[in-house]
This record gives sequence, C-alpha cells and structure tokens, in this order.
Amino acid sequence: MSIFELITIFEMERNQPPESINALLDFYQQKYITGEIDINDYRKIYHYLYRQGAISAHEYV
Repeated sequence: MSIFELITIFEMERNQPPESINALLDFYQQKYITGEIDINDYRKIYHYLYRQGAISAHEYV
C-alpha cells in the first residue's frame, strides 16, 4: 500500500479528506490492529508518516 492509496481509502471510508497527518496515522494504525494491513506494509507507511511529523493518539501524554 502506498501513502496515496491510504489517503484514498481514508477519503472513501470517512467521506472527507484526513484533517491532519495525525488522523491519517491513527486511521492506519486502526487498519493494522484489525488485521487489514500486514506488518511489512505497516512499518513502511508508519515510518514515512512519523518522519513527516505524525504523532499517534497513543503517544499523547
């Protein structure tokens, strides 16, 4: 899965574009948790989003 595919899936499922890169990361993590994404794809996109400054809702203090 590419970042562009991820954005397209987000927009189709939520009927709106992601409001932030953090929302995109949270959506992606949810897809991983539910088994819709394998670990190799998850790692690639996760690291890309993290390098772009995304912060997961799980990391908020």
